[in-house]
Amino acid sequence: MRDPSDRIEEPTLRLHWSPRSPFVRKVMVAAHELGLADAMTLVRSVAMMTKPNPDIMVDNPLSKIPTLVLDDGRVLFDSLTICEYLDFRAGGHRLFPPAGDARWQAMTDHALANGLLDLLILWRNEREKPTDRQTGALLESFALRVGAGLDRLEQAASRLGETPFAIGQITVGCCLSYVDFRFADLAWRASRPQLAAWHETFNARDSARATVIVDGQ
Repeated sequence: MRDPSDRIEEPTLRLHWSPRSPFVRKVMVAAHELGLADAMTLVRSVAMMTKPNPDIMVDNPLSKIPTLVLDDGRVLFDSLTICEYLDFRAGGHRLFPPAGDARWQAMTDHALANGLLDLLILWRNEREKPTDRQTGALLESFALRVGAGLDRLEQAASRLGETPFAIGQITVGCCLSYVDFRFADLAWRASRPQLAAWHETFNARDSARATVIVDGQ
């Protein structure tokens, strides 16, 4: 018989992580929702568009986060893949509905919010350039598409609150929080009251409270 003192350590997942990345936050919200946050070792990793990080590139040649290293050394990326793996590890179909209408809607909600995050990051990069190097057409394009995306989410707010919490709601919530963090000047709540009310319910979840982005981190 095995000696009771000879304990087997729980498997550990190693996550390339940053406290300000909305894509990393998506993974962490999922981990908390699934009860897997304590199984993850967070490795502080700085990913910059202009300066590849050799420590990340050991695991992910794209030098992007989040990147998850599994117990057996296999590596997963991007955030959607990692979230679906965590869902599978927790028993499956908790944050990713099985095939059917619920899944297609959850994945479409995810795609919209994730696409908005991509646009927001590109928009922020453009806005941070010196004024004489900014491209007006790009700034206008980003503003138009982000506004339209937020309007579409306003139309979906009631449904987001009425359907089971899944990957779509996680990504929408993280996206709106990122708008608050980096684009407070947009004042998006003023013209989208239903979406603003839904976001308050997201912010109240334990998983969101445990992963909030705080300036100065």
